[in-house]
Amino acid sequence: MRSLVLLLAVLALGGCMNVSDMAEETRYQMSDVGLLDHSNSRRVNNLRIQPDSFIYIAQGPFAPPGSVYPRPNAVAEEAFNGFIEYFPMVRRARTPEGIDRAMAEARAAGAHYLLYTRFANADDRIGNMDDWIDQEYVDRLGIDSGVIQIMLIETNTQYLIDTATIKSRGGLLTFHDNRPEDLIGPPLQQYARSLIGISDQ
Repeated sequence: MRSLVLLLAVLALGGCMNVSDMAEETRYQMSDVGLLDHSNSRRVNNLRIQPDSFIYIAQGPFAPPGSVYPRPNAVAEEAFNGFIEYFPMVRRARTPEGIDRAMAEARAAGAHYLLYTRFANADDRIGNMDDWIDQEYVDRLGIDSGVIQIMLIETNTQYLIDTATIKSRGGLLTFHDNRPEDLIGPPLQQYARSLIGISDQ
């Protein structure tokens, strides 16, 4: 009887959604309970911009508090990788730089917008033997986390179009060999999608 009820439940769910939707829902639930990487994005505005907008991406030289040092230009690199699929005209700064210099370079390149980013917080927990040798504290075992901040600024007027905060954390099944900067690619791509009105729902 129990197997019949289970079979009916599976058939009912199968009739409501296709396989890719079921897989996406499963991935979401597993990330929500902490088994897979998870991120939470909070935007101030829900404005959209044109897909043919020229965006210049830069990262501030700010180092997150503590003793964790992500790759110097990691946020700008991951943002570029996430944006290039949706915005064909994208360029990024090669090194971290202050906002005034980034704005000057964006204007010189003819960009419509400056996407200015920074790593506000990063916690690199022990995830492999090299980390254990470096830290050797049991309370440092666990999953990585990080917070990045984003400002989208119109270059002509220097008007702040949008700001966003993305909080990311690793998962119990994915923490091995991970770093905080390894968590930020998917939410940055999701942010790019939201800027042109593509919903992940």
